[in-house]
Amino acid sequence: MTNSFVDFGKAKMFLVIGSNTTEAHPVAATFIKQAVRNGAKLVVVDPRRTGLVEFADAHLRLNVGSDIALLNGLMHVLVTEELYAKEYVNTCTVGFEELKAKVMEYPPERAAEISGIPADVIRDTARRLASIHPAMLIYTLGITEHTCGVNNVMSCANLQMLLGNVGFECGGVNPLRGQNNVQGACDMAALPNVFPGYQKVVDPASREKFEKFWGVEKLPDQVGLMIPQMMDGLLDGKVRFFYVFGENLVNTEPDIAHVEKCMDAAEFVVVQDIFLNETTPFADVVLPAAAWSENDGTFTNSERRVNRVRTASPLPGDARPNWWIFKEIARRLGQEWTSDSAREIWDEEISRLAPSMAGIKYERIEGDGLQWPAPNLDHPGTSFLHKDGCFTCGLGQFKAVDWTPPAETPDEEYPFVLSTGRRLYHYHTRTQTGRSAGLNDLLGEETVDLSPADAGRLGVEDGEYVHVSSRRGRIRVRTKVTEQVPPGVVWMAFHFREGNANWLTNQAFDPVSCTAEYKACAVRIDKI
Repeated sequence: MTNSFVDFGKAKMFLVIGSNTTEAHPVAATFIKQAVRNGAKLVVVDPRRTGLVEFADAHLRLNVGSDIALLNGLMHVLVTEELYAKEYVNTCTVGFEELKAKVMEYPPERAAEISGIPADVIRDTARRLASIHPAMLIYTLGITEHTCGVNNVMSCANLQMLLGNVGFECGGVNPLRGQNNVQGACDMAALPNVFPGYQKVVDPASREKFEKFWGVEKLPDQVGLMIPQMMDGLLDGKVRFFYVFGENLVNTEPDIAHVEKCMDAAEFVVVQDIFLNETTPFADVVLPAAAWSENDGTFTNSERRVNRVRTASPLPGDARPNWWIFKEIARRLGQEWTSDSAREIWDEEISRLAPSMAGIKYERIEGDGLQWPAPNLDHPGTSFLHKDGCFTCGLGQFKAVDWTPPAETPDEEYPFVLSTGRRLYHYHTRTQTGRSAGLNDLLGEETVDLSPADAGRLGVEDGEYVHVSSRRGRIRVRTKVTEQVPPGVVWMAFHFREGNANWLTNQAFDPVSCTAEYKACAVRIDKI
């Protein structure tokens, strides 16, 4: 997030796009709802009628995968009616003329044809957004989990810069992270292209710094593999050994049958996790890791806040902290790492190597933590980025992008769009929440959500079992007939092994991020 959760309570307007906030981020949703009660305006853009719509001034129920067309249409109105932040654009950004040329190709009528949102609603929404400054844009996986996910994010940034909303309290571009430490994992370089603190592996100066500190020679100078490339590498032999750390990928990756085939092809698999799950049967070795409450360390949340995690319960059995497991493996491979605690790793390594975190030490995060960047020990942390439009890279860069359709669209054989997401009562693949009887009582199996119109046409009733099929698989699942879902769209989650949407989802990925297109594939529903 460029901004902070504290801004939610002071915000004048929210644009929430591609985010089922009430179920996927219920605490953040509470902040938004409270702000609306205090007078803030709310526009929700989502194909489904999510819980947040009940609090919205406007709900734009766009077609699945048409976000860029809609956003370009909004920007077309802002430019042609001269409602954009001219001074901000002129002094704080570059690339406006290229953006203008592109959005001129998306008048509201064309955007309406693609998105399903009427042209007059697009015009009204653009004027509404321009009338209140600043406004917060919030998105989650409904934006990123597309073959055009990177361009979707770019388009969100384009809109916020065009409105002059980046660099101020209660503004910005704010992705809500999907798990409790996704931000922290990225910060610590759980990515194939950067060292900790987002220092590029292709940069010779960065490599030299880390080589010297770590006492090694010739760190890789090329970007590593993304998950889809790793999985396919198992099949062609380019990848032989797989180390799965804290991820139940046999349930979470698209096209489960393909994932299982890849895992079967691996020569050696290690899984490091807190529980046995659907991935551990493929493992040659399972390493028992400590859960968060059995650990000491840090989490970094969506707003870049580094928080302490303190041990609340003893380690069960042979479980060990993750850092200890990695250090012990390194020792047996002949490497002696000096740090002997999570605190030492942070204070003596991370904060010394990552300039944006140089001012973050354990002694400074005993209370409410600190938000990076905090470049020195006197720095209070940064509540919002790019202050007053002064961007880290100099000027904000508009990037003109075109709308592209999903990789797989409905046809006569598979006439429905399947979109996927999370439900309130369970967390991901239920590795943790599936062990709670109360939560299983509240939600004990997966459903396929479909509209009353489609249910009537298919001759199925609420609660009836049906077969849902795609080009990749077929599942048996109970129906949930609901007005939340528009005609032509069905919706499912991936929490359960039986009825898991990922038996059906498509192996189509964004070419840059390699994020899978979980939000759109073609399916058929057959009455049993």
